[in-house]
Amino acid sequence: MNAPVKISCRNVWKVYGEDPAQFFPGGNGDIEDPRALWEEFEARGHIGAACNVSFDVRTGEIFVIMGLSGSGKSTMVRCLSRLIEPSAGQVLVDGGDLLQLSDRELIEFRRHKMGMVFQNFGLLPHLSVLENIAFPLKVQNINPRKREARAREVIQLVGLEGREDSFPRQLSGGQQQRVGIARSLAVEPEMWFLDEPFSALDPLIRRQMQNEFLRLQKLLHKTIVFITHDFLEALRLADRIAIMKDGQIVQLGAPAQLVLNPADDYVAEFTKDVPRARIITAGEIADIRQTAGPCRLNRRIDAHTTLEQLMPLLGRHPEGLLVQRGGADIGVVTPQQVVRALASERD
Repeated sequence: MNAPVKISCRNVWKVYGEDPAQFFPGGNGDIEDPRALWEEFEARGHIGAACNVSFDVRTGEIFVIMGLSGSGKSTMVRCLSRLIEPSAGQVLVDGGDLLQLSDRELIEFRRHKMGMVFQNFGLLPHLSVLENIAFPLKVQNINPRKREARAREVIQLVGLEGREDSFPRQLSGGQQQRVGIARSLAVEPEMWFLDEPFSALDPLIRRQMQNEFLRLQKLLHKTIVFITHDFLEALRLADRIAIMKDGQIVQLGAPAQLVLNPADDYVAEFTKDVPRARIITAGEIADIRQTAGPCRLNRRIDAHTTLEQLMPLLGRHPEGLLVQRGGADIGVVTPQQVVRALASERD
């Protein structure tokens, strides 16, 4: 069963210029011809950064927004957190419109329900690791004993034991990012927004931080919006991916859906060098028609089996394998289907 929707982004626009409101009477972002309006911005001396963006993020999901520089991905996460104000549309959290909150209500919302991590670690250089992590709790007026205890809990969670009294200048890039992650988790947020948090790190440290991120999510089950320009990073982390171009979402789906069926050449360019065998699963290529009648196959595999895991099995069972999801047969997978899924040529 699908988890309930936590964040719902509805027809969100962000336009820069002297008078963006002129394009959206009453703040309504549901425009009949978005592309025509997008072209009108430039004619009137305005710049569009997000164009009619809509998506849902489910509770406990890692939702990745990706695209090239200037695609609008960072604009969107800032609209979700109201670090910048959308020009039109709605951002619903648990059904309530975040854009209708007063300044005071928004401050409280951010303090208690939202964690944010950015590429720039933003640590306070004159504070120790412990003090940096406890700082959001200090802002909440939590008493010193409780905030120190909570900070020490999070330090242990992110693997920074022994560094409590160090200052940011004494830490490596990966350690500084761990402090930033710990600080964002100190308030126990329901939602976690991360804008290219690992892009400034060296490749080896970056992969270690991705592993750490997945470990934390397995423990904490946060609702996450993660921004990146790196498709391989998105594939490692995402439950679903939204790919943006020119302020619009051009395709949204599970990682394997984007790899198997790119919507256009822009998406195909991202996916062309992806190690498909590690991404595509048996359930995504199974032929459901072959379970409609009697089936002589008796070897079954789980729908989440990747093609990389599947190929040795098919070597021993070239006639094919039954694919199961939730205890029920959903289709058959054969060597021919695997070859088609792995083929790089596209019509």
